[in-house]
Amino acid sequence: MKHSSLVLAMSLTLAACGGGGGGSSDNGGGSGGGGDHQYTPYACTDAVYDKAMELRIYQVMTEAFINGDSNIGHGTGYGTSHHMGDLQGIIDSLDYIQDLGMNAIWLTPVFESVPISGQDHWADRLDATGYFATNFFNIDPNFGDMDTARSLVEQAHARGMYVFFDGVFGHFKTNAQDYPSPSGLTLSTNGVAQGATGREAVYPGDIDFFKEVASYWVEELKIDGWRLDQAYQVPVGAWGEIRKAVEDAAATVTYTNADGETVNPLGYMVAEIWDGGGTQIREEGYGPEEAPGLCSAFDFPMRYRMVQTYAVEESGSGGGNANTLVAGYNTQLANPSHAVPNGFIGNHDLVRFGDLLERGDITQPNEQEYWDRHKAAYAFLSAYSGPITMYYGDEIGDELEGFADRDSSSSCAINGLCDDHVARTSGKIEGMPSGESGAVFTANAQQSDLRDYISELMSVRAANPALYKGEQTIIGHDDSAEVFFAHKQSGSNVVLFISNTSNSAVSIAVTGEEIGSEGQLKDLLTEQTMDIASGGYTIEVAALESLFLEVLSPSADGPQQGGDGGLTGSGPLARCDTPTVSGSGPVGTAVYMRGNYSGGDWGTPASHQLQYKGGNLYQVVIDEPAATAFGFKFADADWDFELSTPSAVVNIAATQDLAKISGNGTEMNIVIPQAGRYVYSMEVDSGLESGSMMVSLCE
Repeated sequence: MKHSSLVLAMSLTLAACGGGGGGSSDNGGGSGGGGDHQYTPYACTDAVYDKAMELRIYQVMTEAFINGDSNIGHGTGYGTSHHMGDLQGIIDSLDYIQDLGMNAIWLTPVFESVPISGQDHWADRLDATGYFATNFFNIDPNFGDMDTARSLVEQAHARGMYVFFDGVFGHFKTNAQDYPSPSGLTLSTNGVAQGATGREAVYPGDIDFFKEVASYWVEELKIDGWRLDQAYQVPVGAWGEIRKAVEDAAATVTYTNADGETVNPLGYMVAEIWDGGGTQIREEGYGPEEAPGLCSAFDFPMRYRMVQTYAVEESGSGGGNANTLVAGYNTQLANPSHAVPNGFIGNHDLVRFGDLLERGDITQPNEQEYWDRHKAAYAFLSAYSGPITMYYGDEIGDELEGFADRDSSSSCAINGLCDDHVARTSGKIEGMPSGESGAVFTANAQQSDLRDYISELMSVRAANPALYKGEQTIIGHDDSAEVFFAHKQSGSNVVLFISNTSNSAVSIAVTGEEIGSEGQLKDLLTEQTMDIASGGYTIEVAALESLFLEVLSPSADGPQQGGDGGLTGSGPLARCDTPTVSGSGPVGTAVYMRGNYSGGDWGTPASHQLQYKGGNLYQVVIDEPAATAFGFKFADADWDFELSTPSAVVNIAATQDLAKISGNGTEMNIVIPQAGRYVYSMEVDSGLESGSMMVSLCE
């Protein structure tokens, strides 16, 4: 199974709040860590994860969503919702979710949490989240019963929708050992404590119990797989065995889908490992090529780059641009070949996108930019290569009125305003009761417009496999730093996705050769067409606008980005043996490749210091041991001198302009498609304000 998202031709506090986040245990696998136990490897199944690329998942926080049965409900919890959500409320919302264009639903945990005698209100709140369950083989009566759960799955399947449960296989409530599995297995009692009423699982001792949990619900209700909470708590090797148990169970049962076909449950499993860099996801989620752990994980590195670009992240850091988005895709190149990242923007542990816009003092709901930025962010998500997930309420730009500034005081958990649960607001589904009052919700004009736009995006995505599983090439152009431009192709389906991340309109001139087109382009949102003229196109992109342009006459060679497509350039900038001369040249100080390559961390490692070759030319030869991708600048130790290419994308073997560009998000992005020795060359003009550069594979 090949990488879904890219080809190398691309240019360029849990116990208190429940569910998600936190760092890894020291041993990476619960209190047991697996020791010397040898888990049986299980390869990722192409049929499952190729099909998973089509997923458009709608996530609901069960206790906060819709109150469909007034006779049940926890009545308490974290966040500001009514805390009366249940399974019937989800059933009542299935038509809405389907009309939105989503083809799957993920429910936060629905298993029974049995109160411990004398437990306090904090434990009651934690029970409502479901993230510290007691009885893994029973539906929490506050959410419904087995018949209601079965009806939910069956009605979703009849609509052509998959259903995923939330699997918490790394921790549980301290009374869970009193509730054996149907086969008589019980959980450990010596795991590391998590808060007053929880503890971690112990592996390998608990693996058979959780294999039975994972299989039971596939066999009993025919669910289609699992979202896996804090997946790092389970040894990565154990995931292979649990995956096999799920797929084996799926092979034993069938259901009839919306097309009248008899199918098996999908068997998809996706890891939650809260990691903005990606290293922990790779090591404790995906695992090694020869013994995969999980085959899919939520793409936190890309999520943070999306919100940094279109809003700000929770810390308030923002100011990103198209270059930031390219860097997000670049992080995926370090993943093993079996990895299928799942794109998302929000979930129950993160601040809603709307509240992030307000936190960054960018815009407010009464301003059009608030809605335009939602559209831009979700357009980018709809063009994401891989499965995607949307959090309930984000389709209407939901936000918590009055919440913007980070509340880090001890009272945030009391008033429901901690960052990691503030998004757990009452569900707002058109025509359904919402909030404590139970008033029927009706979207306003802006909410309806955003919801309709997202529905249209999902339709375009579903109809164009290039968007969700196509090979992707980043197109370089004069405004690459502000406008993300990607060529995506799956078979004969070719789509250009363009996202203007700026508040200014941009006109982009590209040749047909550069974008791999020999004829018309068709706008998939407006149905309008654009003809090729004099071998090229001028594409107008409004501020914060996104375009989906189908290439109606793709060229046989695809997009041509830089040079002749080879990796070895010509001329002085491509020489790898130019002698070093004395002195530091016109810059007058040491110059480095400063970037986020392995071991770089935007520092000044001696291995990446450029040597002066005379004639205003600086070079360094780097041995790249494997395919990789990163961002970098030519800069001195104090950042007093820094040069980058205005296009933001490095085309290997091509001579490109350099300019003095300062600030975050102005670095160059490069994809190294194969191992080898590469020369990085910078030739500066006498004023040190500009110059030229090349990266070339040494012959």
